[in-house]
This record gives sequence, C-alpha cells and structure tokens, in this order.
Amino acid sequence: MRLFKNMYFQKVVFVLKLSLLMVFLGCEKEYKELTIQEELVLNIDKINEKCVDFQTLVDKTDDDVKIQQAFDSTRIGYKKIEWAVEYFTPNSARFINGPALDELEVAENTFISPNGFQVMEELIYPNYSSENKETLIREIKVLIGNLKQVQQHLAAITISNSHVLDASKMELIRIMSLGITGFDSPIALRSIPEAKSSLESLKSLILKMNFNTPASDQCENKIVDLIDKAAKYCDANTDFNTFDRAYFIKNFINPISVKLVSFQKINKIESTTKNSVVNPSASTIFDKKAFNVNAFIPSEEYRFSEEKAVLGEKLFYENSFSNDQKRNCASCHIPSKGFTDGLKTNQSLKGGFLSRNTPMLTYASLQNAQFWDLRQLDLEKQSLDVIQNKEEMHGNVANAIQVLNKDQEYIRLFKKAFPKSKKIEEWQVQNALASYIRSLNAFDSKFDEYMRGDSDDFSEEEKLGFNVFAGKAKCATCHFIPLFNGTVPPTYQKTEHEVIGTPDDKKGTKISPDMGRYLQYQMPQLKHTFKTPSLRNVAITAPYMHNGLYTTLEEVIEFYNNGGGVGLGLIIENQTLASDKLELTDKEIKALVAFMKTLTDKTYQ
Repeated sequence: MRLFKNMYFQKVVFVLKLSLLMVFLGCEKEYKELTIQEELVLNIDKINEKCVDFQTLVDKTDDDVKIQQAFDSTRIGYKKIEWAVEYFTPNSARFINGPALDELEVAENTFISPNGFQVMEELIYPNYSSENKETLIREIKVLIGNLKQVQQHLAAITISNSHVLDASKMELIRIMSLGITGFDSPIALRSIPEAKSSLESLKSLILKMNFNTPASDQCENKIVDLIDKAAKYCDANTDFNTFDRAYFIKNFINPISVKLVSFQKINKIESTTKNSVVNPSASTIFDKKAFNVNAFIPSEEYRFSEEKAVLGEKLFYENSFSNDQKRNCASCHIPSKGFTDGLKTNQSLKGGFLSRNTPMLTYASLQNAQFWDLRQLDLEKQSLDVIQNKEEMHGNVANAIQVLNKDQEYIRLFKKAFPKSKKIEEWQVQNALASYIRSLNAFDSKFDEYMRGDSDDFSEEEKLGFNVFAGKAKCATCHFIPLFNGTVPPTYQKTEHEVIGTPDDKKGTKISPDMGRYLQYQMPQLKHTFKTPSLRNVAITAPYMHNGLYTTLEEVIEFYNNGGGVGLGLIIENQTLASDKLELTDKEIKALVAFMKTLTDKTYQ
C-alpha cells in the first residue's frame, strides 16, 4: 500500500511540475519545445478545463445551442489526445468515448454501464432538455475523473518512438473506420471536424520526433503536407451525409499511411508487438497481407502453413467425419456459393432443417469467435463442434482418424503438415481444417483493388454506394472497414454482436424466437443477439440474416432503412441498432447494392 501511495504521489508531482513549468517559464520555453509526453499531459489539462467550463455552463443554462457547442468543443479537444488514450489506456478509453452500451462481462454474468462522450451526446442531441441536467452533470464529473486517471498514467509511462508510430498508424485506421463513419458521433454527426482534429494531432507527433536527416525531413514534409490538405478538405466538406469518404481515404488516409511506414523505415524505428492482428509493415490497412492469419490461433503450434492448408482442403471433403459416412464440410459449405449452402437454414443430418442459416467461411478466420451466437472462440473448436453435433455430422474425430491412418495419401500429407509428430492426432485434424479456412482470405475484390490503387475500375454509382454505406446508412458502424464484419478497429481483436430485431417472417409481425447468445449467457442484454457477419462475398451468399429470412440485398436494406425490428413496430427493449428511419432514396439503395457487389472475390466473379 505504501508503494502504491508513493507511485501515486510521484505521478501527481509530475503533473503539478509540468503545470507550474508552463506557468512560470511562459515564453522562455516555447510550446513547440515540449516533448510529446509533456504536450500530451498539458492537453489533458486543457480538456479538463473545458470539462469544468462545460459543467458550469450546464449548471447555469438550458440553452441547447450553447450546451451543444460546449460539448462539441470538448470532444474536439479530446480528439487531440485520442491517439494516446486509445493506445495506452484502452480500458479507460472505453468509458471516455466508447459506445453508449453496457460493457458485458459474460463469464461473470455482470455488466458495467457506459460513460463518456457518447452517453452525453444522447442527452444533448438532437435537442437538450433540462430534465437531463442532473444526469449530464454527473456524466461530466465521471469524465473528468477518468481523464485525470489517464493523465496520471500517461505522465508516468515511457513513450518511445516505436509506440508513437504504432499509435499513429492505429489512429489513422480509427479515423477511417470509426471517425468518418459516424461510430464516434452517431447522433451529433460531428465526425468530419473531429477527424480533422485527430489528423492534426498526428501532424504534431511527426514534427516533434525531429530526426533531422534529409530523407527523414523530406518524408516528414510530405506527411505534413498530406495532413494539411486533408484538414482543408474536411473544412470544405463538413456535411456528414455528402462527405466523399472514398476520395478522402484514397487521397489522404492511404497516402499518409504509406508515408508513415516509410518514415518508420527511414528512421529505423522498431515495430512494436502490441497489435497481433494488423501487420505493422503493411503500407495501408487495405494491403493483401495487412491482417495476420495467425491472429486468432489458440497457441503457437497451431500456426498456419501452406502444408496444413493443403491437408485441410482434402479433409474438408472427407466423409468419415460424419456418422453416416455421407456428409462432409463441403456438404453445407459449398465453395462455389462462398462456402454457404444457399438454403434458408441449414439442413439437418436427418433431413429436416435447423433454426439457423449456414454462415460463410471466407474471412471467418478474422474474428475472435465463431457461429452466429459466438459460442466458440476459434476455428479449431468450431470444426469439432460441427463434427460432434448430432444434427449436423454426429461424428467422432477419433473414429475418423482410424480411417485416415489406412490412407497412404493422408499419412504423407500429415507428415508434411506436422513433421515433428509420429502419429495423427485429433488437434492436428482440427488445425488442418482451420488452416484451410484461414487460407480463404483472398482480399482481391474489385473494392480491394480500387482501394489499393491497383485499379481505377470503380463506377460513380459504386463510389456513391460506398459513401452511403460508410456514411448516411451507417452500415460501417457495425460492419467495420475493411473486413466488413463485427471485428472492431483499429486493433481488430474483438468481435461484436448486435440486436437488430430480425423478424420471424417478412410481414414483421413478431421477432424471431431464436434468443441467440442469450442461450449461453442468460443476461437480458443478450436476448436476440447475433454476431455481425462479414459482408465480403455477400452478393453470392443469399439468403440473409441468422434465420435466412431475406432473399435479396434490397430486402435487407429495406429492413435497415425502416429501423430494424423496432422500426417495424416490434417491442424490443435491448435493440442496439438505431430505430430511426434512414430515409435512403431509391438511388442510394441501388448504389448501396452496387457497392456491396464490389466486395465479391475474383474467384466468384
């Protein structure tokens, strides 16, 4: 306890010293001479001052315009330090600017109520009511407390150039995937000026590194120039719905990312191992190898190899895993259909139908949980779950291995895939099947090639569709760019579930009776929750939704356009999808469908 008090005292002293330093030195120490860490701590002081002023204003007036302006100014200030808060204190960041949803601890059957800017945004926008005053003031006080905790932590840690570069690259992804899409500002829609603030914070970081070599200076100047141009573009295009995200990403976000990687190489700044999902050497998040195929393996012996994938492909068509020796993985996951089966719901071993639609397997490896209800944490467990399921295969891996041991081709392939092993083991079978699925991430769609700059073949209608997807329709606030699934940027380490209120029939008279994840964890927030699936190859994987209700993309869009289940008039207390109508025009809907078709891999074109 004494040690803890001493550490706490040291942190407080650091902050006080810095504050006094700025007061007494004044012009003697220019602001630009501050270290990255000193400037960071100082900026938190400024945000806390804004918070105090904001609280005072709320206490004195009910003028919603003034209150909204104060709120906007405070969050713009936060965006200047977001790169560090999100990177070094992600747990605190969740309660500073995370979504206004309960944080669930399913294993403990507990939840934590949300706090922070997005909670306050719901109290202030679209119109402020004095009835929310007490709650709003309480939220501001909580925010001040959280910011002070973050400040103490950031004042005490060591911030290296490696950390700064890694955090900058992650912030760039955040701007693209959570900033300009409206995830961070779902009601106020202040995403564009906030993106500008975030970008300008990165400019300050690059300038303060100051390596002073011709090559470094030249690269630094290009980064600064790109950020300045991006900021001007934000100033000139502030409307959320009409902001051209395709242009912004292609002309600013991606080039800045490329230059950040060059800057890192020029100055020999080592990469960190903080993020295990995104490849630190990828020039942009749209690179073919931007995502680590081993990101979600159970342990090191499960690492991907081409030999394992070749073996896994053969096992994928192996009938001995099923009890009747007639069914294999490809029976339900048909490659030509994007590894789905084209049926409303999966057909059972006995000839009937199960309750859920068959999920596609392409890009399934880039999420940290499998199945519609997220009940298995990796692909190895997923395959075993299906093999043992009485309704699907009703098989036994141990029995299948006896068959495999009699096949010389299998014996040869297992030796190549697992050279250190003397016999075929169950975990190897699971790992080989999972490795094959991990090989199905092509990233070669029309959209990918356009974003990488490999092709300019992207029509105006497709661009409009992308801009609607990532803007007005808010699709990208759940189907995150560029995976277009629920794996959350910028670390892409956690896969989200949502409650969208899918009906039981197309008339929309009642909600689907399937309780989803609630069947595993009896928490009220989890009723009717399902994993957010990837939209890659979505044009060839109909029908859609967990129950296969909708047969066309147009039907799916209409459902969302109406505000999900609640928008249709269903009573769903825990719907996470906004129930407001999107008011999409016929032109926008047509463009949205056109864009989603660009997510089809070359294999299926």
